[in-house]
Amino acid sequence: MTKKYSLTTNTKCIGETVLYQIKCEYTFGAVLKGELGGWIEKEGNLSQEGNAWISGDARVYGNARVYGDAWISGNAWVSGNAWVYGNTRVYGNARVYGDASVSGNAWVSGNAWVSGDARVYGNTSVSGNAWVYGNAWVYGNASVSGNAWVYGDARVSGNASVSGNAWVYGNAWVYGDASVSGNAWVSGNARVSGDARVCCRHVFTTTKAVEMFVKYDKAIHELMEKMQYE
Repeated sequence: MTKKYSLTTNTKCIGETVLYQIKCEYTFGAVLKGELGGWIEKEGNLSQEGNAWISGDARVYGNARVYGDAWISGNAWVSGNAWVYGNTRVYGNARVYGDASVSGNAWVSGNAWVSGDARVYGNTSVSGNAWVYGNAWVYGNASVSGNAWVYGDARVSGNASVSGNAWVYGNAWVYGDASVSGNAWVSGNARVSGDARVCCRHVFTTTKAVEMFVKYDKAIHELMEKMQYE
């Protein structure tokens, strides 16, 4: 098999780990022959098959693997035992490490971190200063942004969004078209679903508490709208 890239003699170090800049050996996808790419520790970090590529000042090292059609760019780092594959994009100052995996059409950008045993896949986006870690899963068309944290065994899926300074953790699930934002905390075994909106400075640990808040919040909004037209 003809190798699509080679390791150059250009190096940089992260602690005691030496990284080598890669060079494209033949044109594929949007990468031209002779083009210099990002930095890897060893050939096992970037597959010689598919259109996967590392560009800019991006770095992949440790036992991390990038393959399929994934792209790592900007100042992004992928390390530890992390896997990035599929059509994913990891860019900006994003970090993927530990035993985390990012796959499908997921995008991780900005200063976002994905770590631990976290799974981010599907058409999801993790951006801003968001952090997904522990055993958390973010999938479907879900998004995590701002300064939001999703961790523990939490699940965010469907078209759900977690943003602002919100935290979703424990065994909590946010799914459907639901959104959790502001300074809200959703934890325990709580479920936020449908088109529910949870925001502001609230802490929810059960599904019943979430349902009561959503019902109350909806009633307040309906009353305000009614008063507006009277």
